[in-house]
Amino acid sequence: MSKEHHPVAIIGGGLGGLVAARVLHVNGIEAAVFDLEAGPQSRTQGGMLDIHEENGQQAIRAAGLHDEFRKIIHEGGQAMRVVGPDGTVHVDMEDEGDGGRPEVDRGDLRDLLLNSLPDGTVRWRRKATGARPLGDGRHEVAFADGSTVTTDLLVGADGAWSRIRPLLSDAEPAYTGISFVETDLHEADTRHPRGAALVGGGFFICLGDRRGFLAHRETDGSLHVYAALKADEGWLDTIDFTDRAAAKAAVLAHFEGWDEDLRGLVAHAETIGPRRIHALPVGHRWERTPGVTLLGDAAHLMSPFAGEGANLAMYDGAELALALAAHPGDTEAALAAYEEALFPRSEASAVESAASLDTMFGEDGLERMVGFFISDPTATA
Repeated sequence: MSKEHHPVAIIGGGLGGLVAARVLHVNGIEAAVFDLEAGPQSRTQGGMLDIHEENGQQAIRAAGLHDEFRKIIHEGGQAMRVVGPDGTVHVDMEDEGDGGRPEVDRGDLRDLLLNSLPDGTVRWRRKATGARPLGDGRHEVAFADGSTVTTDLLVGADGAWSRIRPLLSDAEPAYTGISFVETDLHEADTRHPRGAALVGGGFFICLGDRRGFLAHRETDGSLHVYAALKADEGWLDTIDFTDRAAAKAAVLAHFEGWDEDLRGLVAHAETIGPRRIHALPVGHRWERTPGVTLLGDAAHLMSPFAGEGANLAMYDGAELALALAAHPGDTEAALAAYEEALFPRSEASAVESAASLDTMFGEDGLERMVGFFISDPTATA
């Protein structure tokens, strides 16, 4: 196949890569985004995100999309409920509409970003398999379909298992000790009224005995649930997730004696699947390497317990693009400025995330989380 050349090649069409491309576009810089998915609607993106004023929303402003962003906010989504294993509600905060971390559906946000880019910016069905330096800061990227591209600036926005990161770092994600089993309960108000009443209108946390349930009310009225346990890395491999009933039984065996409505978040689910939680080393960084950098999970994968992953990825993308715009003709100066701010910023969030994991899944996780929210009613996990 013929070889393409792009001045800026962004590997990965997640939120961070798309923000980078959009902010570059706003500043008159062309970029190509390469994504492994078949198209924009090839799978459900799923999941609610709380977009923080200090980073995620700043990225959206840099992209010139804040007015459109306000239109996709999930009204009521900032409600918060903390519950014990017996079903007792310890914290119940309503969404007053004045919080700084509004909830949006990840798919809606991704669509907003995709629709803001010129046609053809994203190249679909391009799964990167590796990259190599060509000298003078140029790189070649190889894809699973046999094609290659060359680029003057390579941006690894390709997530936890980045194919670009090995150009910069030998670090690999490590298992954090926490495993999720992810479930969905569709049309919750009508089909699962007890679960809907338990979870409420926003984010839901139930903790006890180093395990628990984390859930969100989605914009489509479904409940998206994570049963979370401290477990050996191989535990999920012992469960046959193709047998839904058996998988549910295997998970619920770890929640014996818990409130039946809590157990129902697994027992009555329409979908069930595994997810291990990995993280890069706290403080992950690399030496300045000509013509290549990373953003988002590729740069600083952390557990989700500080709620910063998507926000940081978007902020990284915006900050990288703004640095490039501020240093026309001097990519290395732009990358040096970007990384100088990136490393301490991401380390601080990774420290927070690791501490939150220890808090939530420690012996007194419920008590500590209740105390956290009572002492700071504006906080979110």
